[in-house]
Amino acid sequence: MSAPAPSISATSRTAPRIVIAGAGPAAQALVSQLDRARFAGTITMLSNRDDMSEELLELASLPQVSLRFGQPASFIEAGTRTVTTADGMEFSYDQLVIATGSAPEEAPVEGSGHCLSYSTIDDAARIGEAVKDLTSELGRRPLGILVGTGAAAGQAEAVLRARGVRPVRTTVRPAVVKPRQPGPELNTAGIVFADGSSMNGDIVVLAEERVSRDGLAASAGLRTAPGGGIAISQDFRTSVPGIWAIGDAATFDGVRLGLLVAAASAAGACAAQLMSAVAGQHGAAEGVALGVPVAA
Repeated sequence: MSAPAPSISATSRTAPRIVIAGAGPAAQALVSQLDRARFAGTITMLSNRDDMSEELLELASLPQVSLRFGQPASFIEAGTRTVTTADGMEFSYDQLVIATGSAPEEAPVEGSGHCLSYSTIDDAARIGEAVKDLTSELGRRPLGILVGTGAAAGQAEAVLRARGVRPVRTTVRPAVVKPRQPGPELNTAGIVFADGSSMNGDIVVLAEERVSRDGLAASAGLRTAPGGGIAISQDFRTSVPGIWAIGDAATFDGVRLGLLVAAASAAGACAAQLMSAVAGQHGAAEGVALGVPVAA
């Protein structure tokens, strides 16, 4: 592992300010990477949720982090570099990161909570562990039912095949997912369609299309992709200076970022770019030292 990077000094009159719109996995990974880089400015996370997970509690305990629950970003004034929340609170930033994620195109299928889902590359490891346990229980190669039509479904099929599952793919959306009930008879899982027909197997994976939550783009004048999502360059920059995007809110070359790179890897690379940008803003006038974060 590389030696710890030097920190950005916070002895200047105004410490560098990073605001993150969102508090999901991508946003959490970014804050962790900035902390690892010993970023000594302030980090404000604006979450649309009121509940606090264990991971968010840990991040909220960091001295440089301010976590605002139930305060989603609703408007960006790029000229003055301010973000306004749904409740009218304003936050000034030096660098803004949009990490608002994505949402399913349609309402959840009945019973979908009892099966596996695939929406980003990060889901591959979870599916792999589930398949490993199921294979051990069955004592044979599992039969999988895969629902989906787009890029996520294609990736999910590759993951299942790589883990030894025989996937049967359908493009027709089911009405109900039947969970598998472990027991002496090893009852099968399956899906039921609206016309009453069904498909059965050992495992069900839903890989339905999702849409990026890119509603903030319009207020800031950000360029978006034709299929949705905030368009970014290879270094996570948007079309407006000082604004970045990571996670499923972002699109690179027409593809949701979550389908291209794992959240931790994207966060590590984006953190390095943010540190460099902050150093460029504050370094010449205030003698800021640049540190480069090291991804785990």
